[in-house]
Amino acid sequence: MSHFTSRLSHAGIVGSALLLGLSTAHAAEYEWSFQASETSGEPSFKIKQEWAERISRMTDGRIEIEVMPINAVVGPTETLDAVSSGILQGHMTDPSYFSGQDPAFGMLGNLVGAWQNPYDFLEYMKHGGGEELYNELVEPYGVHLIGAATFPLESVPSTVPIETLDDFEGLKIRAPQGMVYNVFERIGASPVNLPGSEVYTALEKKVIDAADSTVLSNNDAMGLHAFAPYPLYPGFHSMPMIAVSINKQIWDDLPEDLQATLETAFDGMAYDLIARLKAQDIETLQRLQEDPDVHPFDLPAEERRKFSAAAEQEWQEWAGENEMTQKIYDSATAFLRSRNLL
Repeated sequence: MSHFTSRLSHAGIVGSALLLGLSTAHAAEYEWSFQASETSGEPSFKIKQEWAERISRMTDGRIEIEVMPINAVVGPTETLDAVSSGILQGHMTDPSYFSGQDPAFGMLGNLVGAWQNPYDFLEYMKHGGGEELYNELVEPYGVHLIGAATFPLESVPSTVPIETLDDFEGLKIRAPQGMVYNVFERIGASPVNLPGSEVYTALEKKVIDAADSTVLSNNDAMGLHAFAPYPLYPGFHSMPMIAVSINKQIWDDLPEDLQATLETAFDGMAYDLIARLKAQDIETLQRLQEDPDVHPFDLPAEERRKFSAAAEQEWQEWAGENEMTQKIYDSATAFLRSRNLL
């Protein structure tokens, strides 16, 4: 080998080493998989993915989060155990899915009929004791709540007109297990427990008449209004929490700066999610109002009050389930009364 060739070879080795060093320097220290409770085509899912990408930039690549759609790794009722065991590192999901393990998940995850404004719910969770209560509930499962988010009030896509609470009598409506299921029963409906991923097919095949199924823009993006052209909007019943949670051991081992960054980022996501989905809902409503085949309807205030009264009766029953459900009832109702919301 000539001296010149040898120098080129040496330069190539050094260059490769430098590139390897640069690559290593920018490799993520933490790579996590979080499962969400939406399908990949829903606008809210895409917003969550955007925030995961933003966290990568905020941490200079130290944290990389892959956000996966519902059922990507486990079923929606199984993510709590999956995060606890490390199959998933985190999830962004409605805690009502875990009501079978403890009714407190359903009560704090979706206090049906309580919240008419998503910002009131965020205030309760962040500053009214909600997040502390949720971590008291979930940390024994090996999971830590980073932050709570929510949607604007959910719509109800229906195959038949719903103009009063009496129209719910005998209505086969999709609802997840937990409080929302029970409240629909209380007003005379016949709820059917299905995951959100099965709503489209169930409406198409007329297995159900209506669905408790996310916000208007998400429902429209999924094509639900082709089979359910009588959506109730604005919603009146359900505004589920989105628990952005992580394996507790992973959380405890994180440096404080990354913990603070994650809390700040997911708080930002919560407000961004509400604002963007509300804008999308309004745009969707305007388009649907121009569609002769779709008939959005706003449930009258008197009918909303009847629903709230039925919901409050259900809260009182759930409060007696165990010590934690009583704590949640006392905390949430005290907050609502302090804001003249009850």
